[in-house]
Amino acid sequence: MRRAATMLVAVFALGALSGVGAYQIAPSRHGSHWQEIAWPFPRDGWPAGRAFRCDGTSCDGVELYVRAKRGFCNCDRGVADDDEVDRVADVDLIAPRFAAVARGEVVKLGEMQGRVRHYALTMPDGAQRAATAIAVSRRCDLLVAVMQGRDEQSAMQRVALAFLEMEAMRAWTLAALDGR
Repeated sequence: MRRAATMLVAVFALGALSGVGAYQIAPSRHGSHWQEIAWPFPRDGWPAGRAFRCDGTSCDGVELYVRAKRGFCNCDRGVADDDEVDRVADVDLIAPRFAAVARGEVVKLGEMQGRVRHYALTMPDGAQRAATAIAVSRRCDLLVAVMQGRDEQSAMQRVALAFLEMEAMRAWTLAALDGR
């Protein structure tokens, strides 16, 4: 009886570990693989978020930084304009010198709506990078996602949105916005 219970625990543990591994390197239908990395930014007034690096045919080296900002949004209008995206999107954490390359556009992430905007970054070492910021709201709370890399911005946006729509990320998003 004791041996059977030990085997059952081992089977569950291996199943859980394989589930964690599948999430840590999660292939999407777009040929990309996301792996969680350490949050690279210094502590500020908001809780640290989650950071991911994508290696694959559709997103080689793209990094995605996601975090919730609770109580930071206009409760009536949500993320209504590009100025708000510029203020909340954490692009300045990646590089202090950045410039929007075009007007933003409306974006939906699950049931949340907001805006997406593309930027050109000048990194501290002088290298040029592209960034895309997504800011969506739920009631008075924000979910902010910023991705940076060398890829074309529309491609980065597509693979990041697909990743953020994955069930594990949707569950984390709702928990973060609920303060859990």
